[in-house]
Amino acid sequence: MVKRGEFWLVNLDPTVGSEIKKSRPCLVVSPPEMHNYLHTAIIAPMTTKGFTAPFRIPVRHAGKSGLILLDQIRAVDKSRLSKRLGRIAPATLSAVLAALVETFTE
Repeated sequence: MVKRGEFWLVNLDPTVGSEIKKSRPCLVVSPPEMHNYLHTAIIAPMTTKGFTAPFRIPVRHAGKSGLILLDQIRAVDKSRLSKRLGRIAPATLSAVLAALVETFTE
């Protein structure tokens, strides 16, 4: 079962334009209520490249430093989630959720 705060390897292809590509670790940000009733999950990709910004949350996962790209969130069918890779630290998940609230309010 998919849970908020977990990293999953997600196949993001096919993509268009500036969308982030290929299979990569992604953070599940959708709430459990969605996972219980829908075949989709909302994810935010992780990258080890790119620039910092208020909507890009620093993270360390699997020995690599990177960024959670909240500017690239998307809903994906759960069949795209191929392998569970672990969980994010609670403090980092709180920072991610706070940034999402800030992004989508006001």
